[in-house]
Amino acid sequence: MIKSTLLSKARDVIIQDAIQRDITTARRTALLEILWNERYLTRAQLIARVELRLGRKCFGLSAWQDTFYRDMRVVKGAFQAAGSSLSYSRNKQQPGYYLQGQQTISTELKKILKSSAAEVDQRQIDIYNELAPADRFRQGCSISDIARNVVAYRIRQENPKLSSEAANQLALQRAYRP
Repeated sequence: MIKSTLLSKARDVIIQDAIQRDITTARRTALLEILWNERYLTRAQLIARVELRLGRKCFGLSAWQDTFYRDMRVVKGAFQAAGSSLSYSRNKQQPGYYLQGQQTISTELKKILKSSAAEVDQRQIDIYNELAPADRFRQGCSISDIARNVVAYRIRQENPKLSSEAANQLALQRAYRP
């Protein structure tokens, strides 16, 4: 059993290296993980989630639909090898890819959502709901700006020779092209 665990850990390290070096492996791994946790996602929703993780246009510029469907065939085969079946629902109420016999979201994701919801303070929600739409928008932009400035500050601490403009540009790249 110990040797099996060691082999599994060693294999995970190699797979993580492949994911970092190869965009195809990264896309397919992201699709697998997303579909493991969520069901009834359409092609557009899956692509949006993968691009959020890997960066825009990670499926390519011209033949992105072919790339998506090739990736999905491999992911479907991976699920089959693991004893699960990936299908597509054309039901208008619940369209999209799903794992047969599985709940709409995974148990792990349910736990995360439940714990996150428990941390919500109803008073904060009430205050937020009283704000005008323009104020909500400004608040959202302000939070984004603060987060970007913090990341840019840390980048400049690591690379003091960088200008603040270059650090801000790197911070934006990290935020939108992880």
